[in-house]
Amino acid sequence: MLLIAGQATAMDGWGPTAKLLSRSYRVIRFDHRGIGRSSKGDAARYTTRLMAGDAVEVLKAAGVDLAHVYGHSMGGRVAQWLAIDYPEKVRTLVLAATSGGKWPGEGTEADKVAMQALVSGDRDRLVPLFFDEDWAHNNPEATHTFFTSHASAWAKARHFKASREHDAWSRLGDINAPTLIIHGTEDALTPLPNAALLREHIRRSVLVKVPGAGHGLHLDHPETIDWIRQFVTKKGA
Repeated sequence: MLLIAGQATAMDGWGPTAKLLSRSYRVIRFDHRGIGRSSKGDAARYTTRLMAGDAVEVLKAAGVDLAHVYGHSMGGRVAQWLAIDYPEKVRTLVLAATSGGKWPGEGTEADKVAMQALVSGDRDRLVPLFFDEDWAHNNPEATHTFFTSHASAWAKARHFKASREHDAWSRLGDINAPTLIIHGTEDALTPLPNAALLREHIRRSVLVKVPGAGHGLHLDHPETIDWIRQFVTKKGA
């Protein structure tokens, strides 16, 4: 299972989720260009579509021809292009807290407030957008690791730009891999209507709404791991 992290998030940010998934799958993680232990590369190559090409190279390096692909947030955007441009590489697709691109609610006051918090880097403003308060309190190491990425301001800005400029709406109908869409009902960074639109555009998709979950549901709602296992078992044979 290939895990594709979100915007300016290092592969270590998958934390306990990667550990739990590794009980059932060979888990492959990597740092996006400009993040963690990856070099920054050419500024012109910071697009979600080209990052999908990076993911393919990771699979090749790992000797993997076909994988279950799980993308969170910007990683979900990258995963969409992976499934569109390299369908022979994707057995099943899991999209968490992500979007196909711009949506009608973008630019509202609530959206602007959430984006301001995201770019602020202020942990106190970010934690409530991502995680349940009790989970963050009880899992300080995982929370710290998720928000602590070795990346320059240069790279972070390009990740933000790549994520915001993503637009795959017109191509999502090309996705043939069985797709599980997981989305929190309280996600302020990528509101729930995005998931509903993904479900409409991707033919072989199932949408699971997670009550009360925010943007970091891949970590603070471990029940989603069981749902992924069940989906993969049923659809990925």
